[in-house]
Amino acid sequence: MKEQNKLSIILKGLLLENPVFVLVLGTCPTLATTTSVIGALSMGLAAAAVLICSNVVISLLGKIIPDKVRIPCYIVIIAGFVTLVQMLMHAYLPELYELLGIYLALITVNCIILGRAEMFASKNGVLESALDGVGMGLGFTLALLAMATVREVFGNGSFAGFAIPFLENYRIDFLIKPPGGFLIFGVMIAIVNAATKCKAIKKKDFGCEGCPSASVCRAKPCAAADENLTTKVGNTQKEEK
Repeated sequence: MKEQNKLSIILKGLLLENPVFVLVLGTCPTLATTTSVIGALSMGLAAAAVLICSNVVISLLGKIIPDKVRIPCYIVIIAGFVTLVQMLMHAYLPELYELLGIYLALITVNCIILGRAEMFASKNGVLESALDGVGMGLGFTLALLAMATVREVFGNGSFAGFAIPFLENYRIDFLIKPPGGFLIFGVMIAIVNAATKCKAIKKKDFGCEGCPSASVCRAKPCAAADENLTTKVGNTQKEEK
């Protein structure tokens, strides 16, 4: 793989395929941990570390893991790294461990990590998978920091816990509450769409070719199933008439 292609793997996660603002994954920790910059940075780095490590291991074991049990195996691998991060954070960064709370453990089922394992790491080499983890991890972290900066600065009148004197009396408490999080989230998505001129990836194919389980699906093709369903609906409507 060429150097430019390797660089593009990292860069795509920052904007064009940003896991939060484009793919709209990991919404729960995004909204929950972006009330403070410290919490957002901690969550982003923890998720990035798990993402990189799990991508590498899944890439190494991709050809060994049977298709029928690949998702449970991926979850076990991810859970192992999440447990390791929890133990290290509990031992050396107890304040951050308490700050993140249950959301640290929920990294195990974070759609970003499981999605990259299924769609990229299991189909590519170790180096490419590691670079994909770096790009997606940075994209996730930067997205959290962007939202947290706006919410903490204007909602709490501080930055990373340090008070901003001229904003203390002009705080917008709404921004650090859940509805404010959704508002900022929507605005950020609109900004990314405007910045990329709507060139970010979009899901267009909802048939078998776009399904990650198409290679192991033993049922009749989705297109045929959809055609049969359409025929049945049409016949039912005719009978009613």
